[in-house]
Amino acid sequence: MRLVASDLDGTIVGPDNRISDRTVRAFRNCVEAGIDVVFVTGRPPRWLSPLQEFFGHQGTVICSNGAITYDLGAERVLKAQAVSLPAILDAAGIIRELYPRARFAAETVDGFHLGPGFLEPGSAELPGAVTPAPLESTLTDADTVVKFLARVDGATPDEFLHRVRPAVAHLVSTTHSAPSAALLEMSMLGLDKSVTLSDYAASRDIDPADVVAFGDMPNDVQMLQWAGCGYAMASGHADALAAADKVAPAFADDGVARVLEALLRRA
Repeated sequence: MRLVASDLDGTIVGPDNRISDRTVRAFRNCVEAGIDVVFVTGRPPRWLSPLQEFFGHQGTVICSNGAITYDLGAERVLKAQAVSLPAILDAAGIIRELYPRARFAAETVDGFHLGPGFLEPGSAELPGAVTPAPLESTLTDADTVVKFLARVDGATPDEFLHRVRPAVAHLVSTTHSAPSAALLEMSMLGLDKSVTLSDYAASRDIDPADVVAFGDMPNDVQMLQWAGCGYAMASGHADALAAADKVAPAFADDGVARVLEALLRRA
């Protein structure tokens, strides 16, 4: 084991935005043992406070499902891989044909573009003073869109994904990570967590066989499959469990920490 790659939400970060002491200790022990640690998340860089607050992480974080490689210590974007504006607008049109009441948003390197109705007014998820407006009127070719988002009411997350993904597969890569909200996350075509993680590992001359990865949702599937040993959380989504080599104990049971402790004992 030369590299540990871990998802955040539902894997080591809870709904209260906290990381347990046991999990923090396990990752610190990995670092002290000379093992590279990289976090691979759907979150944008502005939502990485748990890593700083609980772990004091200063290294690389792969954000936005692989679209951003971020230096947390320097608070600097190292690389961004964008969805083109034509792909976004074409995908939005296709999704509207399937779900006429779909709402949209776009995450960029510099901020957030919010379509009408995407979030409730005053929502805690709303980043800063963002005024809702149709994306067609706010996005330009100059915007580096790292994640295009769509949500609907009246569908489950899996239903929404399974209907939309094949319809837009020629335009974007589509996944979801929200357990209960019908919210899709779309990235540049061909991009997912594993693509950027693979580049990160190669830059350190680390073979996939020497990588241990943890995740819990559909946006972790490719990463779990790519890693030499992929662990899905017992509390995770069925797709993650099907993709993984092994199952870690549930998030509530400090599953990642338990696995890392065992692996370090064997090292």
